[in-house]
Amino acid sequence: MSHFVSRFALAASLLLPAVPALAEEQAPSKPALKTAWEASREHDDNATVTTGVAKARDPLNSATSTSVLREPSIRRLGPTSVAELLRTIPGIRVETDMAEVGNSYSIRGLPLVGEGSKYIQFQEDGLPVLEFGDMSSVSIDNLVRGDLNLASIESIRGGSASTFASDSPGGVINFLSKTGEVEGGSVMVSSGLERGTKRFDADYGGHIGNDWRFHMGGFYRSGEGPRSLGYDAYRGGQFKFNITRQLTDGYVRFSLKVLDDRTPTSVTTVPLAVSGTESDPHYSDVPGFSAKDDSLNSRYINRLQQLTARGDLETLSLHDGTRVKSVALGMETQFQIGDWTVSDRFRYSRNSVRAMGSLAILALPSSVLVPTFGGPGATATYYSGPNAGQPVGPMVNGNGILTVNAAFDSNLHDIDFVVNDLRASRVFSAGGGDLTLTSGLYAARQSIGMDLAVSTFVQDAAGNGNSGLVSISNNGFPITQNGTLMFRSIGPAGTVADRDASHTILAPYGSFNFHKGAISFGGSVRFDTDAVRGTSRVDGPGDVKFIDLDGNGVPSSFAETTFAFIPADKPGQVHYNTHKLSWSTGINWRIAEYLSASARYSSGNRKGADRILIPSVVDPVTGALIDPVAVQDTVRQAEVGVKFRKPGVTVNLTGFFAKTRESNNQVIASGTNVTYMLVNRGYRAYGAEFEAAVRQGPFSLNAGATLTHAEITANSGSAGLIGNLARHQPTLIWQLTPAYDDDMFTLGASIVGTTSSYTQDVNQLRMPGYTTVGLFGRFRPVDRVELGVNVSNLFNTLALVSVIDGTMPATGVVLGQTLAGRRATASIRFFY
Repeated sequence: MSHFVSRFALAASLLLPAVPALAEEQAPSKPALKTAWEASREHDDNATVTTGVAKARDPLNSATSTSVLREPSIRRLGPTSVAELLRTIPGIRVETDMAEVGNSYSIRGLPLVGEGSKYIQFQEDGLPVLEFGDMSSVSIDNLVRGDLNLASIESIRGGSASTFASDSPGGVINFLSKTGEVEGGSVMVSSGLERGTKRFDADYGGHIGNDWRFHMGGFYRSGEGPRSLGYDAYRGGQFKFNITRQLTDGYVRFSLKVLDDRTPTSVTTVPLAVSGTESDPHYSDVPGFSAKDDSLNSRYINRLQQLTARGDLETLSLHDGTRVKSVALGMETQFQIGDWTVSDRFRYSRNSVRAMGSLAILALPSSVLVPTFGGPGATATYYSGPNAGQPVGPMVNGNGILTVNAAFDSNLHDIDFVVNDLRASRVFSAGGGDLTLTSGLYAARQSIGMDLAVSTFVQDAAGNGNSGLVSISNNGFPITQNGTLMFRSIGPAGTVADRDASHTILAPYGSFNFHKGAISFGGSVRFDTDAVRGTSRVDGPGDVKFIDLDGNGVPSSFAETTFAFIPADKPGQVHYNTHKLSWSTGINWRIAEYLSASARYSSGNRKGADRILIPSVVDPVTGALIDPVAVQDTVRQAEVGVKFRKPGVTVNLTGFFAKTRESNNQVIASGTNVTYMLVNRGYRAYGAEFEAAVRQGPFSLNAGATLTHAEITANSGSAGLIGNLARHQPTLIWQLTPAYDDDMFTLGASIVGTTSSYTQDVNQLRMPGYTTVGLFGRFRPVDRVELGVNVSNLFNTLALVSVIDGTMPATGVVLGQTLAGRRATASIRFFY
């Protein structure tokens, strides 16, 4: 912490002294500006958006579905993660256990076959954070943090997202930074009341003379986090700075972002007891382990050996979790050339993600697991933990459960990203109306350099971070080696991977919008080309060898004979191009001052990233595509909507229909089998999305709901799933945020609910719906001081997000992902 804080202080000490000096030179004469304290008390109901459109406009004049969260709304919700915040936006489905990173996102019933964010693009200040939001071991939220730098979040769903951004046919979520329009800043200190995670936030900004302004800020935090891990897994922070020069006809802005942060790699899958029937199951905690508060991460499970993709033995440190490092430099400008408004955004980010952790893939009674992997007559003892050396009994920890875990080191040493978006726009007078023409050119290069190594171990299921490794032997011969069951994955292949590839993307695009009287209509088009070059090598079914770990010349355990490796002469070329056209057209009718109706049809695309760089899709000798369809996922969608807005009341209602062609990798578990499969499917989704906001004096109410029917319409290799509902997709997701806000107090609740869904596409085992309630309160005893309390999951609801098993297991135990239990955070914030 001291190292990061010292860098933060150094940056502030270098920048802040220049502020008064520049102000003296400019000798400004200007009216009093809004302060940070005043801005924090404002309620800005102006929903004008700039994301996913050619020019900023009133949503009542646009045939798009948009939502805006301003800073006061963001801060009062007090989210601990981007995922928790986005759960409150209609149309967006989030799969999270309330961990800070590594969550999954989808929108309006579009499929979530793998992990990450495939059809939604995350942007910061109008440019993508990464080109692809679902790269292996990297969810898009790995590189995004919410702090006091955040001014607003704009989201656009469907519509022109297909053509105003590459690889985002479902929608765009844009995190917009403060840029110094407000004078001053604040300092905030917060602490978790259960496990004492501490966090320090600060920001400061303002004008420097008449033409310059700046903003800077960041955070640092450390602690155990929302679950019992037995060690401090969160450690790190972020610093951001931007400076803007206001020009006569525009502006130019330079920005810097430095992110260096550690979080747990996996606190997701945990064992749960299940009873009842598949259509009406009952899930509960197993004895001695809370699915809401505990994790299979443990203070006693840390260092494991495995073979890297490059053939070197390494010691894996699970407690290091996921470390994200990113340095991003950006420039943004806007100016006039005659009647044309020209803007350009550029960013270069140097990024790396090192994810070391484990994921439970099987949970079985010890009486089943030990003979399954050790053979008849096998016995088990503890290798680590408080019971090291002791035998493992049939009712270990009172629950009798052991888990098989995949330990992995996913080293994305190079996911650098350089991107530029240049556009020009002009308004013409034509036919008695206004014709807006926009043309642009998007260019980007996304590197994907990564090494992956996987091994397998066995542990017990003990709460409070007390789980230990388990050794298995048979008639005195060790099956495991130092707690490791196999130096590979359970599956036939995919244990080690070595990728060094890049996507070079060029996308010209254009749009028109004609507005006359109450009617406006328009269209947009985008043509994406992607040149993919590099190498991608993975192990095959026979790529296993013996490594003599103890030096005695013979296998001392079964595990020593299971090292997966990539032969040195194994080919793995990647060399192919893709080309795809996206388009969108819509019409809007401004029925009255407060009311409009719209319709839109769009066809968008999403290119495949590293998940499809496997021999069945890409020829490893030539690098050419074997299955071109597997790298081009299309989304065709229609939407019709009605919008109403007047002072104090906003209501949006949108009906939608989408057809998706999807290719991805998916992990399926059944009994003692784990399968990694390539999915090629068609999906259809339709439904309605509702959003409303009402404000009357100090009282406000924000509400949202998404009604969705999503089903499988095609499935390569098997017709058995056709007609089934998409896994994890509830029929209804809804949000409700009532609040009271006056000069001294802010009190409110954030309520999010879902109906039931199926655990997997086979449509047999169901997950029940749930409703979680969060409370937030702010007390301002004096000017410029604010005390806050936030409580998540107030009623400690067992809320299942996903379950690996597709059918009711005979053992009565499943592995699932749940939201964290009740937790509270207290904060104090000083404004200056």
